[in-house]
Amino acid sequence: MNALTLLIIALCTFALAYRYYGAFLAAKVAVLDAKKKTPAHEFRDGKDYHPTNKYVLFGHHFAAIAGAGPLIGPVLAAQYGYFPGALWILIGSVFAGAVQDYIILHASVRNRGESISKIAHRFLGPVAGWCTAFAVLFIIIVALAGLAGAVVNALQDSSWGVFTIACSIPIAFLMGQWIYKIRPGKITEATVIGVALLIAGVIGGGWLPKSVAHWFVLSPDTLKVVLPTYGFIAAVLPVWMLLCPRDYLSTYMKLGTVGLLAIGIFVVHPTLIMPATTKFIHGGGPVISGPVWPYVCLTIACGAISGFHALIGSGTTPKMINSEADIKPIGYGAMLVEGFVSLLALIAACTLYQNDYFAINANIAMFPDFGHNVTELPMLTKMVGEQNLVGRTGGAVTLAVGMARIFSALPGMKGLMSYWYHFAIMFEALFILTTIDTGTRVARFIVQEMLSPIYKPLGKGTWLPGVIFTSFLVSYAWYYLLKGGTVNTIWPMFGIANQLLGVIALAVGTTYIMRNSSKRIYALTTFIPFVYMAITVLTSGVQYTLTIMQGPEADYVKGILTIVMMALAVIVSGDCAIKWCRALRCPACATELQPERDLMGLAEGTDIND
Repeated sequence: MNALTLLIIALCTFALAYRYYGAFLAAKVAVLDAKKKTPAHEFRDGKDYHPTNKYVLFGHHFAAIAGAGPLIGPVLAAQYGYFPGALWILIGSVFAGAVQDYIILHASVRNRGESISKIAHRFLGPVAGWCTAFAVLFIIIVALAGLAGAVVNALQDSSWGVFTIACSIPIAFLMGQWIYKIRPGKITEATVIGVALLIAGVIGGGWLPKSVAHWFVLSPDTLKVVLPTYGFIAAVLPVWMLLCPRDYLSTYMKLGTVGLLAIGIFVVHPTLIMPATTKFIHGGGPVISGPVWPYVCLTIACGAISGFHALIGSGTTPKMINSEADIKPIGYGAMLVEGFVSLLALIAACTLYQNDYFAINANIAMFPDFGHNVTELPMLTKMVGEQNLVGRTGGAVTLAVGMARIFSALPGMKGLMSYWYHFAIMFEALFILTTIDTGTRVARFIVQEMLSPIYKPLGKGTWLPGVIFTSFLVSYAWYYLLKGGTVNTIWPMFGIANQLLGVIALAVGTTYIMRNSSKRIYALTTFIPFVYMAITVLTSGVQYTLTIMQGPEADYVKGILTIVMMALAVIVSGDCAIKWCRALRCPACATELQPERDLMGLAEGTDIND
């Protein structure tokens, strides 16, 4: 199949969904009122609450929700062929992910820009509020371990890749100093300097002399220590020094690279060599061991629906909505764009031969045959300037090879595949590192808030011992999962955690619609995806737990953690179901619960750029 055909189908699907289903949600379900004062105007303080141009806010929201998940997940899901992944991306993003993002953002805007835990507390009570907060903490820690695993497999034994990523840290420091100290407010100058130096780092990595290159050759075990250490340091340092300039630089790199990849597919229109389905749709695959259902939904994760988005949709974004009319393009539209990004990643991976794809992504120790049965891999390895691509699991290397192949086929780009490959590695790792530093910091906020009743100074971001202690707890937690896990064990766990939070968000959204919509039948827009996701995620959770806790190498920590996360989702869903039954029996009986304290307020409502 030609990749251009799939791309056109996706563009038509997303355009029709936005025009008609998005309009239905706006006019009938949410009943947007452009004249209604939003929290950005009502509580304007110039810090958290600030009316923002919808195009600027769209960029902020998209950059926040579209991390490495929509890039890595579809690549791993290519194990089942291109058809299952493409189908779930199109259906899931239109009817589940975008709806969840839209309704949670609308609920937050209508409730003073409150966080999802506070909304749950308001409509469901304190038990659901606390369960939601704990679920958020768990998903962040598991997500950090899963994404860091992809970086480890991409950078191991690659001096070029490590050098480029290492360069990005002092570049971010320089940008921070330039914007805030050297030339305050001169963002354009800092942008030009940062992008130019980053490109120089990509090029310079290929010219490293052998006497220097070995300094940047790191083993997987070393990287598993370096990455949490980086996360710890970034969580402790003031945001303007590293996190803020890295986020800013990453946004430019991401949008530019994604746009270039789309143009490349339109120009090159490569063939999808991967078949529509593979023999692993029934399970037993070398990348993800489970069957296509439910694991394709869990593997793709952020590309179709992501519970993590609920943190953004009830965090900073609702506090900056200038008009309720902006909720449609930002809440619904941004998720469709992320679905498009996911499809691009899937296409890039499926342009490789099936046996080459599995040779890169399979654990060769467990599946040695894949290391010998290859087609173009030796040639591709030489062209990208690496010593070996076999067994480089995690999806990042596969995506980089696919992207480099497309880019190098553009006019005038022949012979530059090695540079495009390492540019793609830098592009992926840069965003994953951004997720690592931001995620570690947000998780630190949550832990601080949870521990503050025990000792008040722990809740203050200005008390350095407390900041160091809580940052260490978070960093060590995801380091522990990272050091003892593989992509086959961590990524499904990440998908389960992420989608469980999505289940919670859809349940809370259904409750919100039933309480506020003119017709309760409109609650089906969130209830139907809630039912599907609940069945899918709990089924996969049980399967994953039984697998991980059996055999001589049973991992009880991951198993118990998965059970706890499922229990939290079941408690919140059960609480919601009780409220639904009461609302259907006695519409006038529902009363709004006012929360005593917002457990997630510090994590979700803090402007990390201050």
